[in-house]
Amino acid sequence: MQLPVHLIAAELNIFESRFREAMRSNAPLLDRIMRYIVKRKGKQIRPMFVLLSAKLCGPVNEPAYRAASLVELLHTATLVHDDVVDDSMERRGFFSTYALWKAKANVLIGDYLLAKGLLLSLDNNDYEILHILSDAVRKMSEGELLQLEKARSLNLKEDIYYEIIRNKTASLLASACAAGGWSTSRDKDITERMRSFGEKTGMAFQIKDDLFDYASENVGKPTGNDIKEKKLTLPLIYTLNNVDKETRRKIIYIVKNNNNDKNKVKWVIDKVTEAGGIAYATEKMNEFKNEALSVLHWFPANPERQGLEDMVRYVTDRKY
Repeated sequence: MQLPVHLIAAELNIFESRFREAMRSNAPLLDRIMRYIVKRKGKQIRPMFVLLSAKLCGPVNEPAYRAASLVELLHTATLVHDDVVDDSMERRGFFSTYALWKAKANVLIGDYLLAKGLLLSLDNNDYEILHILSDAVRKMSEGELLQLEKARSLNLKEDIYYEIIRNKTASLLASACAAGGWSTSRDKDITERMRSFGEKTGMAFQIKDDLFDYASENVGKPTGNDIKEKKLTLPLIYTLNNVDKETRRKIIYIVKNNNNDKNKVKWVIDKVTEAGGIAYATEKMNEFKNEALSVLHWFPANPERQGLEDMVRYVTDRKY
């Protein structure tokens, strides 16, 4: 499944120019770091969701480009801070900014990106878009803290897991789609539909990410990495709730105390597969995917709607 770049190729070129300008700084060190980040950007899935959502509801305008830049600034700020929290030396196959400029600078870089995003909206009176995205920042922080709290006990119910990923991951994609919809429609009902579509897509996105931890193929993410970090993902939660007490105790002990032992981590992965954790998580991912497509089908059929459908399928079919 390919990303539907052709539908918004011209808009993405304009966005690229606006985003580079938004990242620019008068401070030499900051400008050097910003240029390093821009050169190593990812697939820009979130700005694509903003621009396709905007185009679905009307002609792409300046508020839509600013919304796309704000989303990417916020997303980049969270990645920079995540590298500090996770002590991560790599990002997308390159040295992370944390590896090159260390923790103190990275905390400030993340703060700077957040401030640039806020000012981009405030300077242009994009108050509704700023409100939509600020709500995502709040939810992301709440999701991270809830995950941190629950990881200590390794006793996580499925509903709490959904609350964590709804806030931590899905909220930004939900806000991206809502901001895009609002920028060209100025319609609250349409904006809420786009938010719901983005949230359900974001839920499917995170569950797909969880599944990569148990994949045998090369997916660009170390197998068992979530186990090593003591993260409770949906396949593991399902397994813990559906195996006998002895197996459950052994899994919890390994995750807590032997999570760097490759053989024991492999044993956990095998148990998750045997217990049906992979199949269950895949089923749930597809449920969220279908719910997202159902919301999208409220809109009339056109190339932009098809493009968003392709984005949803890309999220769930991707190999990395």
